[in-house]
Amino acid sequence: MNQRRSRRPAPRPPEGTPAPAELARMARSGLAAAARVARWADAALGPGGDSATADGKATLSDATAERAARALDLTPAQVRADWDTARLAGLIEVHGDSARPGWRLRAWDRDDSAVLRGWVALCDAWSLAHPEPEEYEAAAVAEVVTAMPQVLSFLQLSAGPVPVSQLLDLLQQRVTELRTERCEVDYAPPPEVSRSSDAPGPDTSGAARARSGPEPGLRPRVPLQRPRPALAVPAADAPLEPLLDWALRALASVGALTYGDGQATLTPLGSWAVWVKLEQICVAAQSPAGNIEQGAEDMLRGCAQLRPNAARAEYRAWLAARPVGSAVTELIDAARGEDALLRGLAFEALRVVGAPAEPEVRTVLDEPTLRPYALLWLAEHDGADPEDAHEVLTREEATWLWVDTAAAVADHGEAPLLVRHLESAVQPTVPALLTEVRAVGHPRTVQVLVALAAAHPDPALAKAVRRAAFQVHRGG
Repeated sequence: MNQRRSRRPAPRPPEGTPAPAELARMARSGLAAAARVARWADAALGPGGDSATADGKATLSDATAERAARALDLTPAQVRADWDTARLAGLIEVHGDSARPGWRLRAWDRDDSAVLRGWVALCDAWSLAHPEPEEYEAAAVAEVVTAMPQVLSFLQLSAGPVPVSQLLDLLQQRVTELRTERCEVDYAPPPEVSRSSDAPGPDTSGAARARSGPEPGLRPRVPLQRPRPALAVPAADAPLEPLLDWALRALASVGALTYGDGQATLTPLGSWAVWVKLEQICVAAQSPAGNIEQGAEDMLRGCAQLRPNAARAEYRAWLAARPVGSAVTELIDAARGEDALLRGLAFEALRVVGAPAEPEVRTVLDEPTLRPYALLWLAEHDGADPEDAHEVLTREEATWLWVDTAAAVADHGEAPLLVRHLESAVQPTVPALLTEVRAVGHPRTVQVLVALAAAHPDPALAKAVRRAAFQVHRGG
């Protein structure tokens, strides 16, 4: 617990970046229409209201779109567009055929950080916000989505308008690198990009790579693959100009950049978002315990001795270096293990993930080992005070969680911590606690009771705990 960590000076955004309050004002302005639809949904589609979707896949039903259009004086198409934006920004959450307000909507008018995180979530999902060209194979679209972070980083470093032709060259270089990594590059260049022997070749110098900037930028979400036309253009033959045009239009549609007259320029919000992502990667590279390359289980073990703030910084660094979906899956898999300490730490890391983790957290509600942790996570995610979140647990679930936490303390903590853990039990007396602990059936019950008996200074209480451990061991 006394591990020290060198402090990295708080980074400053690039000169000219608006203050957070001004950035939040911009984000609120850009998302005003989406927030309006989200508030309508909150009022009109609450408990007992009509279903919001027809297919259980978050697609707004025709009836609901018509109803919202009449109420908001919009067209159904505008309502659908604003609905999709609200979902991507976390203002609306859809579960099957019902919708509910996201936590960001509750904090929209008072919490600038919630607003900015909502806008970044939308910006991260730029590839879902604008339909991709259907005439290309999904692999061609995915290559461009994967390559765009470097394009965005270059735009951010340029701090001004950049000709699209220059962005196209950069995109071509990055796509070629991606294909090389997969050993999919033809040694003969395509006819449309072949050069004569006396023409200048591409700049592969270190200076050119420095100008292109670091790769991370905004982490895009690869579009969901849907059936393509039978004559879709294969990835290897796909011209990049139309795909770059689609990507720039999609990023413009979420407010990350302006695009026109053969140039693209990051907006202040877009520039700030790219800078934030780059800083996350820098933090990851300087993670205090060096866990950036580790799997979830080893990363959590590395965080076990860190103080809460340092551990959260480590979680953020680890998460910044990998796709959210796979990171959440890794964390939940780590929580399913036998080490109760890792179970608790995994859900602490999932709190750092926030809203993107909700669907997978809900899937573990039927797993007895994870259910209490998931219920607490969901309660806090829905806005409950962490001090009151335990109220969502039944008496049995609270007792199971008490034993699981005691197991973590017994395995990794000190005896006084285990004795103090008695105070957190929901039962008013130790005999009541022992009775319910024996009934809950936690697999570590015997070990926990033996450790508690050995640690407690009261001989009479220790004797009662040892007796309870013996009875559980004998199946009583």
